[in-house]
Amino acid sequence: MNKMMKIVGAVAIINILARLLGFIREIAITNQYGMSTTADAIAKAYTIPNFIYLVVGGGLTTAFISVYHSTKLDKVLYVRKSLTTVLVTAVSITVTLIIFTDPTLRLFFKNQSAEEYALVRNLYLWMMPSSIILVLSTWMSGVLNVNGKYNLSSIAVLLYNAAFVGIAVLLTSYFGPESYGIGALFGALLMGGFLYSGLRKSKLYSLKLSFGTSEDVKRLWVIALPILFGGASLQFYILIHRIVSERFGEGVVTAVNIASKSTGLPQAILMTAVTTVIYPLLSRKEGEGDMETIRALYKKGLLYLVVLLVPTMAVAYFFAEPLISLVFERGEFTRESVLLTIPIFRAFSLSMFFLAANTYITRFYYAKANSMVPVIFSVISVLGINVAVIYLMMGSFGASAIAYGTVISAVANFMMLVIYARVKWKF
Repeated sequence: MNKMMKIVGAVAIINILARLLGFIREIAITNQYGMSTTADAIAKAYTIPNFIYLVVGGGLTTAFISVYHSTKLDKVLYVRKSLTTVLVTAVSITVTLIIFTDPTLRLFFKNQSAEEYALVRNLYLWMMPSSIILVLSTWMSGVLNVNGKYNLSSIAVLLYNAAFVGIAVLLTSYFGPESYGIGALFGALLMGGFLYSGLRKSKLYSLKLSFGTSEDVKRLWVIALPILFGGASLQFYILIHRIVSERFGEGVVTAVNIASKSTGLPQAILMTAVTTVIYPLLSRKEGEGDMETIRALYKKGLLYLVVLLVPTMAVAYFFAEPLISLVFERGEFTRESVLLTIPIFRAFSLSMFFLAANTYITRFYYAKANSMVPVIFSVISVLGINVAVIYLMMGSFGASAIAYGTVISAVANFMMLVIYARVKWKF
């Protein structure tokens, strides 16, 4: 356990730096463009590429790890076939969405002027190709993680965020807001190149493509599909944020974006660091049938999240104004922008523990090869409770209703996950 905690600590430090760089990108955008339609456009354009990255990359990689630890066939061949599966899937989805750029953007983002739409479209076309590289990068990180090389995958995210924000800020004076599209693409290329180089140097597996199906690839899809739907339902939080925020006028998309990103930073750092290490170990212990260790990991992880995140929630809620002012109030982000963001940030802060805990607990469901139940709970929570709360509260609470929808649905999802796990596996 001590060795595991040392690994968690190292991964946590790298993840903190990576997440901070990603957060600095949001600060740079608000500093340069404030609460304008330009800042809104940057957030909108990144929504769909990021959705593919997290949902497709995360789902296929989680399924890959599950099958990897349980397969009794040739692991070398399985890695090659899974690489082919991931690549073909990422290319197919990305190319389709590029071909149908206008219908896609008009479906999700309706309340835009011609000028704002043109900017969103240009940024989208810069960012979309990065989806392929990011999905492949997630898979390569999974291969490295199951072989105990956690630092490489964490450093890759650090490089991505550093390049993204560095290139964007450096080129803003030449290309304006489109520099963020350029930064997204070249950051992804750097990340993918770094991971590919790391895999080649480690000589773990051949990365030649291998077409054709196998029993392991079929199992990968059986596991992946529910995870993809579950991940999609969770990422619909962000999509719903963007769609509903448009109704409240200029700058609200940006206010909701930075409020959710600000409260999401601490829980993402802690949860990602722990699950990056625990999930491969969890899958291995599940394969060995070691329920005692699995239960110990479950309880200890939740305890850590309570101890670390509940005080963080309290600080964020009660000190919302000085925190937002300290981090964002400069350049084009005025005092008026701060006051617009505070109530949304305060509401989002109440979701920090529950969102992290839901992601953490879901990993145990995946390890138990029970990926459908979390999907059902997510759909009920995100597309049912969340949407209902937003539309019931938006008349009285304005844009803060978006955050309260996230809070209430996250609490409901947490309760369902905990109760089911307790009944089913005695966790």
